[in-house]
Amino acid sequence: MTTSADMWFDPVCPWAWMTSRWLLEVERVRDVRIRFHVMSLSVLNEGRDLPPKYRELLDDAWGPVRVAIAVAQQHGDEAVRAFYTEIGTRIHLEKQERGRDLYVASLTAAGLPAELADAADDPAYDQPLRVSHHEGMDPVGDDVGTPVIHVPGPDGQLIAFFGPVVSPAPQGEAAGRLWDGVLLVGGTDGFFELKRTRTRDPIF
Repeated sequence: MTTSADMWFDPVCPWAWMTSRWLLEVERVRDVRIRFHVMSLSVLNEGRDLPPKYRELLDDAWGPVRVAIAVAQQHGDEAVRAFYTEIGTRIHLEKQERGRDLYVASLTAAGLPAELADAADDPAYDQPLRVSHHEGMDPVGDDVGTPVIHVPGPDGQLIAFFGPVVSPAPQGEAAGRLWDGVLLVGGTDGFFELKRTRTRDPIF
């Protein structure tokens, strides 16, 4: 039976992008299907004292998540998957600037209506964004960011965790082995953290 797993992402996060590409590789080597959902680093960091440069990034990050929520509301999970691939490629690989041109190009390449780009400036999408955000983040707590993954455990209990943070994204059976290991530790009662200092940037 195919396992359905859920990942929450913010389009501007390079580490979430790395994890999402790993998960697509996991689909090739394990009987898993990934559903992508939207969280927001801007929502997560509201009220926090942040460095000015990071605050500027977050102030500018509302547009992509609003557009992603509009895609989810009007076209469903598969459309979110396609849109995330297109906008992530443009942001992280091609280093395109965020703005309407980016949103329109990403939507068009994903086979979606270009007018969904209007959502970037529409705060009406903030409430459903917050709902999606909290669905992903509440089970893991507020001291983590993205990526967040939810997987049903063998006993029916939800396995929810932050990560893995990995660079570069493993390919082939290496991707599958990492998946197996993540599920093993994530499903262990009382397990909370496994971490070491990052020594490299995202290798796209």
